[in-house]
Amino acid sequence: MAEYPVPTHHTMHYYIITGASRGLGKALAETLLQQPDTFVLGVSRHATIAHPRYQHQPLDLSDMLAVQNNLHKVFPPFSEASSITLINNAGVVGEIGYMGEQQNEHFEFVFDVNLIAPAMLMNTFLRTYSGLPVTRTILNISSGAAQRPVDGWAAYSASKAALDALSRTAQKEQDIRGTGVRIRSLAPGVLDTAMQEHIRSADVQHFSEADKFLGLHRGGQLVKPAEVASRIVAWLQSDKMTSEVVTRIDTI
Repeated sequence: MAEYPVPTHHTMHYYIITGASRGLGKALAETLLQQPDTFVLGVSRHATIAHPRYQHQPLDLSDMLAVQNNLHKVFPPFSEASSITLINNAGVVGEIGYMGEQQNEHFEFVFDVNLIAPAMLMNTFLRTYSGLPVTRTILNISSGAAQRPVDGWAAYSASKAALDALSRTAQKEQDIRGTGVRIRSLAPGVLDTAMQEHIRSADVQHFSEADKFLGLHRGGQLVKPAEVASRIVAWLQSDKMTSEVVTRIDTI
């Protein structure tokens, strides 16, 4: 059983972040841990952060059986919390290619990681922390591809569009119940991550925008994850969060 720090006062802010081992997830965790009153529970396959206020929960979000059997470990009873935030950051593009030229398993893999696992995490978060008199927030990391068709990314685009719809619906439900829970779905822009390396390596026959993304990299137009993480954390912790559920990094 994992040991969680017991705060000596009532100002500890707890963050649960999926995909915390690299990219934006790791940058978010590291940014938050710079603040003294935060504790981060990172959910990923590998632990890459060592910090006294960081706890690693190993979990492969593409393994649905493992997710269902271990969800309870992701949401411990943070009884002394003043706020609890879930950030569904983990995501995969999967194999880049056109529909009709893909393995069927590809769709299951991408939807499991990008939609099914986040839905289960949201559901369990809302159930576990219902009625707590603390600030509760769910932030889903979406994509601009949710709003437009990108050839070769059918599963990714569709799963992120569904994540946006899930966020809107869940927020409406929380508003009807008057719980005060905030749910947002944020497209973070084009970041300099391993996902972008994967995208740049795609064959132009399977992805007509390959040269565009290659150009963004060569032109130094990819944003560093730490830069975006700072903006997201500042936004999460401010009173300026608008009522718009689905939003983009350039509007916050």
